[in-house]
Amino acid sequence: MTGELLEINDLTVEVSGRIVLENVDLRIEKGETHILFGPNGSGKSSLIMTILGFPAYKVISGEIIFKGKNIIDLPINERVNLGISVAFQNPPAIRGVKLGDILNHWIKDESTIDSILERINFPREFLRRDINLGFSGGEMKKSEILQAIVQGGDLLLLDEPDSGVDVENLRLLGEFINEMLKGRAGLIITHQGHILRFIDADIAHVMLKGTIVCSGRPTRILSQIMSEGYGWCMKCPRRKRIRENMI
Repeated sequence: MTGELLEINDLTVEVSGRIVLENVDLRIEKGETHILFGPNGSGKSSLIMTILGFPAYKVISGEIIFKGKNIIDLPINERVNLGISVAFQNPPAIRGVKLGDILNHWIKDESTIDSILERINFPREFLRRDINLGFSGGEMKKSEILQAIVQGGDLLLLDEPDSGVDVENLRLLGEFINEMLKGRAGLIITHQGHILRFIDADIAHVMLKGTIVCSGRPTRILSQIMSEGYGWCMKCPRRKRIRENMI
């Protein structure tokens, strides 16, 4: 499966008058999984919020092309309807909306739902609860990822799917995400890269101070971050893509 699904060109964004993204360029092909590394406050989540179209994230310049269409002026619901699904890092609790109602909207076969719940070790009784209300951190993470995946979008955005998840549940979630990404494109934000042990990622990027400063082979990028921290990225010319890392 080839062809560009998401194309971000020279994107600069501000929130309350402060620049949070600057001259961001990114291309994601159909079927590709991309990893976005970066320290806290580097702009990773801001990129996801901008792709989704949250009003607080004001685009100063640049464009976001999804499926060949510039979506900059589209509201959130229209972007989602085009095929963008998201799992937030810190999703809100939603009173009055049962998790089971959300899943049943997308999946009519109860046996399929049972199979998915078993795969990620998620108790069925949680489907009777309001979304994320009284969930632990790990339960909330499973709930959020489950909702994003069952929507079936062509582009899956996952913000820190490995944060606050223990080793065993990380394996279950990682393997499930990896399987569900087959035939889809994904952009996965991660700070420490634990999810990479279970996901077949194609390309990794590093974001610093609101700009993607380098790109390359995921395992090599992670190895350098683990051994030298993010400081080594500052040696790269701004927006340079380290293509030799992909060899």
